[in-house]
Amino acid sequence: MQWLKVILAGLIEILWVTGLNVADSFLSWIGVLIIIVISFFLVISACKSLPVGTVYAVFVGIGAVGTVLVDMIVFGDPFSLIKLALIVLLIIGIIGLKLTTEEAEA
Repeated sequence: MQWLKVILAGLIEILWVTGLNVADSFLSWIGVLIIIVISFFLVISACKSLPVGTVYAVFVGIGAVGTVLVDMIVFGDPFSLIKLALIVLLIIGIIGLKLTTEEAEA
C-alpha cells in the first residue's frame, strides 16, 4: 500500500511539474499548489514506513521519466536515442531500488 502511495505521488508530480510550465493565471497556480500539496502528502505518508532515501529516489525518478516523456509527446521536445537510453537506465535504477528495499513491519 505504501509503494502505491509513492507511485501515485510520482505520477502526480508529473502533473504539477507540467503545470509549472503552463500555469498562466491565479487559478492555475492555485491548482498547481494543491497538486504539489497532495503529492508531498503522499510521499511524507509513505516515508513513515519506508526508507526515506528510496522513497524519494523512486518518487523523483517517476517524476523525471514522466516529465521528459510529457515534454517529448505533448510539447514537442526533440526525441533522441541517448534520452531514451538514459530513461531506461533511470527506470532500471528505480526498479533496482524498489526490489532491494524492505518495508518496515507495522
